[in-house]
Amino acid sequence: MAKLKGVCIGAGYFSQFHFEAWKRIDAVDIVGVCDSVKERAEDIVNNYGFKQSYTSVEEMFRNEKPDFVDIITPPESHLELCKLAAAHNIHIICQKPLAPTLEEAQEIESLIADSEVRMMVHENFRFQPWHRELKKLLDAQTIGSKLHTINLRMRMGDGWQTDAYMNRQPYFREMERLLIYETGIHFIDVFRYLGGEITQVYAKLRTLNNNIKGEDFAWVNFDFANGGLGFLDANRYNENTSEDPRLTFGAVLIEGDKGSLRLYDDGKITVQLLGDKERQHEYSFKKQNFAGDCVFATQQHFIKNLQLGASFETDVANYIPNISVLEKIYESSQKGLPLQV
Repeated sequence: MAKLKGVCIGAGYFSQFHFEAWKRIDAVDIVGVCDSVKERAEDIVNNYGFKQSYTSVEEMFRNEKPDFVDIITPPESHLELCKLAAAHNIHIICQKPLAPTLEEAQEIESLIADSEVRMMVHENFRFQPWHRELKKLLDAQTIGSKLHTINLRMRMGDGWQTDAYMNRQPYFREMERLLIYETGIHFIDVFRYLGGEITQVYAKLRTLNNNIKGEDFAWVNFDFANGGLGFLDANRYNENTSEDPRLTFGAVLIEGDKGSLRLYDDGKITVQLLGDKERQHEYSFKKQNFAGDCVFATQQHFIKNLQLGASFETDVANYIPNISVLEKIYESSQKGLPLQV
């Protein structure tokens, strides 16, 4: 099977994980990288052995005629870039957040539905190996057939400093919406992946670091359609005791009618059936690239299903409910009320 020709747009902080992963996918040949800063695009091409650098997306699309584009730019640019890709009949994988608003996300959904282009959101947290393993255990009814609760606790400890986020993603400091919009969208998808559709949210959001604009603390209750409950306890301000808080990005407790599953910060998973002692569940993962090599797994899923003509787990239509939940979280916090999704 011939290799798929891919191009990438954007050379910011997180793009390094995309580029490294593309290098390891044999079915892909990255033929162009575009960034508004010419030197950054050139550096990427030289460092990763890609073919050509650009500062014009239109020129790159016209010259390279790629099979797909990886959009790794801020969400404000996604709609116009998707329009351009669709006009050139180029398939799309696009970083989250999908768009700044639900309305723009729905416009992207309509654009894709009316075209021959296929599109997947680069939602990599559900592809973290521990979340895949938890899903397998739930599907096998290891802790029963009835979900009681999912609790996810995150403490990043990278947001308490006066100069918080300056060393990695300084634009975080100016974002009006931060924790839920930037990181919490991942967790919304994980909750839906593990627990099913979300029907109601009740949220309390706060800003603990007065040197930033957006929220860095979130307590969010979720109601699932199957009767289960979820709770997100997320905080970028206070610190974690784990060696690497950016490995799993949080600890998880899942309870069902026959027992409990636990994910620890080091990636360990345990099973505790009712009346029994906690036991470790054996599985393997790599400490490679980002968060258990989930970027590689995400991009590999995109390429495999693109080649097979199969559906993506996070195609745009399936991803829109995440944006709806996100909007209701902000509205719930502002109104101080639980809200239906």
